[in-house]
Amino acid sequence: MILAALKGMSRRLARVRPVTSALTFAVIAAMMIVAQPAETASAQGAAGAAPKLGPSGLPLPRFVSLKAGRVNVRVGPGQGYKVSWVFTRSGLPVEIVQEFDNWRRIRDSDGTEGWVFHSLLVGKRTAVVAPWQDGDPLPIRVSPNDTAEISAYLQPKVVSQVSECDKGWCRLVDKRFRGWIKQTNLWGVYPDETID
Repeated sequence: MILAALKGMSRRLARVRPVTSALTFAVIAAMMIVAQPAETASAQGAAGAAPKLGPSGLPLPRFVSLKAGRVNVRVGPGQGYKVSWVFTRSGLPVEIVQEFDNWRRIRDSDGTEGWVFHSLLVGKRTAVVAPWQDGDPLPIRVSPNDTAEISAYLQPKVVSQVSECDKGWCRLVDKRFRGWIKQTNLWGVYPDETID
């Protein structure tokens, strides 16, 4: 029903003025997004569930990180689209939620989405420590359990490389610190995902 209404609206727009190819793509992309059933990001990590594959043959959604120190994020999948914002730090984790040709639609830890060229992304896994909170630092431990010695405290929004995740814990590796943190305190890994 929603899809039919969007198609009708698209036909009415076409009668009012010619629709450019960029606008046509935007209308079609919006219809695809609205028409798709909502999926949770944790579905990829669900045991026994086959991940949805994108045109690249890789799972969607999936986490990657920014390869370059300057990444233009565009409103659509192409150089002709306006730049919405610019990332100025390499290594930040982002989630790929859609693929179109050589372009990837990404989501950052704030939930903001846009399109980037695929070569500006890399499969290296990183995560942000509790980007949803302010205040008290979180402990990282020398081994993956609640009673292990605390090796450091990390402020929310710290970014680190993730070397492994298993049984609800992830090992963070950085020049300044190393240790294990509860997986639920990170953005950049799925809740039940195993990384080795």
